[in-house]
Amino acid sequence: MTAEIPRGHEWNDEHLRRAIDAAGVALWSWNVETDLLKMDERGFELWGIPWSEIVTFEELSAHIHPADRDRVRSAFAATRAMIGTYETDFRIMVEEEVRWIAARGRGEDVGIVGRTMFGIFLDVTGRKQAEEGNELLAGEMSHRVKNLLAIASGLTTITSHSATSIEEMAQELTGRLTALGRAHDLVRPLVSGKTNGALLGDLLSILLAPYDDLGAFKGRIRVAVERTAVGETAATGIALVIHELATNSMKYGALSDTTGTLDITSASEPKQIVLTWLEGGGPPVSPPDGPEGYGSKLIRRTVTSQLGGNIDYDWSNAGLIVTLRIKRTRLSL
Repeated sequence: MTAEIPRGHEWNDEHLRRAIDAAGVALWSWNVETDLLKMDERGFELWGIPWSEIVTFEELSAHIHPADRDRVRSAFAATRAMIGTYETDFRIMVEEEVRWIAARGRGEDVGIVGRTMFGIFLDVTGRKQAEEGNELLAGEMSHRVKNLLAIASGLTTITSHSATSIEEMAQELTGRLTALGRAHDLVRPLVSGKTNGALLGDLLSILLAPYDDLGAFKGRIRVAVERTAVGETAATGIALVIHELATNSMKYGALSDTTGTLDITSASEPKQIVLTWLEGGGPPVSPPDGPEGYGSKLIRRTVTSQLGGNIDYDWSNAGLIVTLRIKRTRLSL
């Protein structure tokens, strides 16, 4: 006795309609001679226009984004000569909303019935937005990597001039790059637009945290500054400046003494923010002898070019006082 072979599922019109609805497919037909289009209800919903029995291609194309309109017209005209299947993506305007539509069908008059061609429309807005987001992210990351490589190259050159040995160069360069890394980690959420920027106080605290741990007590470094956001470029510049000041303080200033203290405060002005770096409890300090060193040149150049401000030093007996002025318009960049 031969076993009966199960038959495949029988598809009827209702099954097909449910499958089409589930896939979000809109059906259309185009009479190539009369230029009249017919669409199902989903098609009219997709285009955001009232349902009607027929619509001309010109009437429908009026809703295509102006930047895509000529391209779509040419693409539809060319579909009859194309061999095989085709897919054309374009934007349409539904009031103030922009939607991405994919038109799919078969060219070279394949499947044409009564001078009428058939195809589908798909809403691919989500996919296009994801692609645009990926392209934006890739461009932003490329820009950041190029900037960081340029900065690293410049730091390497400066460090090679100021260091007296390979070991010293490695130590100084590593410290500077590490400071940049901490600043970069803090402003990284800017890429995805999740924040308006790193807070200045948070940035300063993170940059100085390693030096706070080297003292006799935690909390000898105190930061009390205006609550304001800092962008990527400004964060990079501030990181370099703070690192150089902290390194010098560890060598010669208040941070070289385990009980020395450092206070950073701010004063607000309409066009700039003024940071004051105040050291105390350390050894007596005096202005450096001889010409300005490479580290000092790096600080001054960074403050001037990246932060649009200036920096002044007061070598008082009680401890070094540094006044750093940053232009507000540069702070958010």
